[in-house]
Amino acid sequence: MPRYDQNSPAIQYLSRRDKHLVKVIRMVGPLEYVPAADGYAFLVTQIIGQMLSNKVAAVLTARLRVQCAGQLGLAAINQLTDSQIRQIGISHTKVGYIRNLSAAASTGQISADRYQSLSDAAIIQDLTTIKGIGQWSAKMYLIFVLDRPNVLPVEDVAFLQGYGWVYKTKDYHPAAVRKKCRKWRPYASLAARYLYVALDSGLTKQPFHLFK
Repeated sequence: MPRYDQNSPAIQYLSRRDKHLVKVIRMVGPLEYVPAADGYAFLVTQIIGQMLSNKVAAVLTARLRVQCAGQLGLAAINQLTDSQIRQIGISHTKVGYIRNLSAAASTGQISADRYQSLSDAAIIQDLTTIKGIGQWSAKMYLIFVLDRPNVLPVEDVAFLQGYGWVYKTKDYHPAAVRKKCRKWRPYASLAARYLYVALDSGLTKQPFHLFK
């Protein structure tokens, strides 16, 4: 289980590079997380969550888990008919995307072991050949499944909410975000994780004060 605190070299590096981020790191405290063990199941949840609120996506994912006897595995989902998946509230289009994903998983295209030797860019290019998997889903896979250290998720609404809170900005243009966050390299994923935790824990409900 990866764990980061004030003694971690990555945290010390980020703290030297960004006075705003170091305040967030102090507010959040030590960070521990477990990368997702099943990349296929993770991408299924990403497909379900496209264009939906987290609350609605969680409800639909929970319903699908029930249909799959608790596990969103490839074999369990392949046993379901399209009609069974649609009946829990998942759109016809997303059912098609899940089938595309399942086909890719069946051939071994989606494999953490296979991806270990590939660059972030090559993995994104590979994943986005699957209809229904875009840049956002591919980057989420890099961060939360493969634990790649330097991924900047400029396509992710939750990340941008945290970013806007810290820097007091509504300029979410990708070029502007990349310019502001390039100081995080080579630990952009870790910085993003702190913003996600700040959002999930409710810290962003109060204005960010750098020196308070």
